[in-house]
Amino acid sequence: MKTIPFGLILATFAAGQDPMPANMPGMKMPQTSMPGSSTMTNMVDMNAASMSLMNMASGTAVNPASWDMPMLMTHFGSWNTMFMGMAYIVDTQQSGPRGGDKFYSPNWFMASAEHRAGAKGAFQADLMLSLDPATMTGERYPLLFQTGETAYGRPLFDAQHPHNFIMALGFHYAYAISESTIVDAYFAPVGDPALGPVAYPHRASAAELPQAAISHHLQDSTHISDDVVTVGITHKKLRLEASGFHGAEPGENRWIIQAGAIDSWSTRLWYFPAKNWAAQVSVGRLTHPEALTPGDQMRTIASLSYTKPMAGSSWSSSFVWGRAHFTPTSRNLNSYLVESAIPVSRKNFITGRIELVDKDELFSGQPETALSASTFRIGAYTLGYTRDIALFSNVETGIGANFSAYSLPDPIKPYYGNHPVGGNIFIRLRIRRNT
Repeated sequence: MKTIPFGLILATFAAGQDPMPANMPGMKMPQTSMPGSSTMTNMVDMNAASMSLMNMASGTAVNPASWDMPMLMTHFGSWNTMFMGMAYIVDTQQSGPRGGDKFYSPNWFMASAEHRAGAKGAFQADLMLSLDPATMTGERYPLLFQTGETAYGRPLFDAQHPHNFIMALGFHYAYAISESTIVDAYFAPVGDPALGPVAYPHRASAAELPQAAISHHLQDSTHISDDVVTVGITHKKLRLEASGFHGAEPGENRWIIQAGAIDSWSTRLWYFPAKNWAAQVSVGRLTHPEALTPGDQMRTIASLSYTKPMAGSSWSSSFVWGRAHFTPTSRNLNSYLVESAIPVSRKNFITGRIELVDKDELFSGQPETALSASTFRIGAYTLGYTRDIALFSNVETGIGANFSAYSLPDPIKPYYGNHPVGGNIFIRLRIRRNT
């Protein structure tokens, strides 16, 4: 069955929008700039609490303040609104006996609406949708050494699952106690608890990479969780958060909102030394997160992100370390990621991602092999290029490609080949920033 790529829908929508002119009469901008906030235009009647909410990228996670988040910003009456979206149309080729090829489209669209609540408060509602369940047939796309979640009752390996149709549905409230201190609360039937960095679909350093990181399930896989409640306090350069949420991974029905008891917790500490930097360390206990693996997990994640504004764009990089501790067996899996998106000119981008990841599910559910309970350290090395082209007035369109090589231990080379590789050719469609 053929599907219409979400990017074409997004492009049609965005091309018809009129961004609001800057310097609106009567626009009030706050005098205080909080850590993690970006410069915003086309906004009306904002205070410090408003700015803190409108910079959040994934749940309550933030990219560095200096990153100019791609979005259309306007207002309806006294409501400030933001529209963001990304879609790729990808042809992937993965080599070797466990590889494959596919034409698919990962995508998401997000809308946020913010309103002041008194002199010092603000309220915001977020909705993020994805047509991944329709634009990824077979509930997956090929990605060597990727593991996590299930399809048709069996564990996925060498494949990435689609995201849910409703990726996020959340409500925020923030209140400025003083010029340098803000408290906030977040409730999301579907959302992202305070655990890990900004999830890869929204991370500045991953903006030109259509495929997931193979370290995703040890670093930011909780970005689609059920029944999330988070409270936080920001004071100058520090932010402390705590969350309760349902720990199980999303089920295979990607079209519905699921629900579950708040049985898991996490806490996260952010540090913003300057507007170009964002660092976090977080820890969480997840109750039975994996459908086919019994027991709980403790996850510990640290990250450092950097963004340097450049002419018409920005250079963004991230380092992420994530560890999962399995409480029934007391074993640990570690992952390391270094990622960067570098604009070599206004229209040309070089991207890179290096990962070292412990994988224990590559032969899960395959008792015929002695490797079914083994753990392997995999290295993934990705280099890519994107060229922007002008097709739509309010959509950043790019054509690109990337190539991945892998390192792997000798015992699994008969299953993957001595030198497995992967490649992607893609079209990228992204809602353009207001100009």
